[in-house]
Amino acid sequence: MTQDEFLDAHDVDFRYIEGPAYVGVPLEPGVDIWGVRRKTATVRTRYGYEVYSEVDVSPLNSLSIEEIERYSGWPDPDDFDYTVVRAQAEEVRRRGRVVVFMGDRLNRVAQLKPAMYLRGVEGILTDLAASPGIAKVIFDRIVSFYKEYLLRILDAADGLIDIVLTGDDFGRQRGLLISPAMWDDYLAPGFSAYIEIIRGFNAKSMHHTCGDVRLLAARMHEIGLDILQSLQPEAMDDAHRDLKNDLGKTMSFHGGISIQRTLPHGDARDIDEEVRERVRTLGPEGGYFLCTAHNIQADCPYRNIAALFDAYAAHGAYRPTAPTAPTG
Repeated sequence: MTQDEFLDAHDVDFRYIEGPAYVGVPLEPGVDIWGVRRKTATVRTRYGYEVYSEVDVSPLNSLSIEEIERYSGWPDPDDFDYTVVRAQAEEVRRRGRVVVFMGDRLNRVAQLKPAMYLRGVEGILTDLAASPGIAKVIFDRIVSFYKEYLLRILDAADGLIDIVLTGDDFGRQRGLLISPAMWDDYLAPGFSAYIEIIRGFNAKSMHHTCGDVRLLAARMHEIGLDILQSLQPEAMDDAHRDLKNDLGKTMSFHGGISIQRTLPHGDARDIDEEVRERVRTLGPEGGYFLCTAHNIQADCPYRNIAALFDAYAAHGAYRPTAPTAPTG
């Protein structure tokens, strides 16, 4: 069974297209388009091994503002072939599914995460408090690239992209990575620019952020975000209820099923109850996309993945509320 056949069998609507092809100067092994060098890390779990890449060298770490401005590793939108995008979108539309552009984990329309990769987590967070000029230069360069990159992707798709998923982690397991005031000053302008571009092509905007972002949700909503993802339950507690009540008439939600607790450590009954609760809370009048809060990890037993899809099938169909029968 192919991946598409598996998704069709479980009535999964979203299909993530690959997007433009990199055609610039060949990159060194382990180096991304920003010049960030990564190394492979392997974690052993009960069910096998999880392999991922982690930052090894942040090229802007310890550089001065002048050196950052002269940095030769800034990516160029011209380094990509956008002509491949339309065919990717057409194939998804042909299958009757929803076209989503997200990019890969190392090149997703964002701001804070690429800044963390380039400068280091501690470095960019320190800059925000102590060296705002450096932070501004870095964010300006990142946003400038992604605005043009996103414009070209959407233009090449010629209206066939339904959803653009941007991704930037703003929260921790408890609280935010930066204050709401700092978010307003440094990140809101770029966030708004991305959404304006997406809206200009009649696509919907979806933003992925891990962590506790309840203090930013209303801000993102006011800017015009259509769909908030991922509603990480361990970080957000029961905030999804308040988000639905406060914002749910004009904002949709995606995610909310625990990959930290329920999927790896629960059983079929726990999974079924969690899916039912999310549908019960977030589903009324539509506006909820059933999904896990992040990728299913290697510590999740296969039986729980099967139970998750069973629960989706049992509780995930949208059923409009039946009209009340007249009395008397």
